[in-house]
Amino acid sequence: MGKKLSVKEYRRLTTRPKKKNKFRAQKTVVGNRTFDSKKEAARFAQLGQLQQAGIIHSLELQPEFPIWINGIKVFTYRADFAYFDVPNSQRVIEDVKGFKTQVYILKRKAVEAYYTVKITEV
Repeated sequence: MGKKLSVKEYRRLTTRPKKKNKFRAQKTVVGNRTFDSKKEAARFAQLGQLQQAGIIHSLELQPEFPIWINGIKVFTYRADFAYFDVPNSQRVIEDVKGFKTQVYILKRKAVEAYYTVKITEV
């Protein structure tokens, strides 16, 4: 029969090390929400203040934009925020970016063309 493992040894052998973000972003918790980066969490706080002041309303977190081509769902783009800008009377879609990948740029262009919207990068 094999050697018996202690609970500590078992956990050490079966627990995977935490995977680091390839862009060095740190997950950040604000209230009961977890954001992918400190920058995104800070922008959420700013938007919350703007909403309280009445400058924006209808703040959405991670709105989804599915892209369909010839009846086939190709992908779903998920922005960071969407809201209605009161002074300009328009809906704003925002993505907080520290680094723009080629995949992101392609998806952004597809969403802007498909939905005839402009994605604002912060």
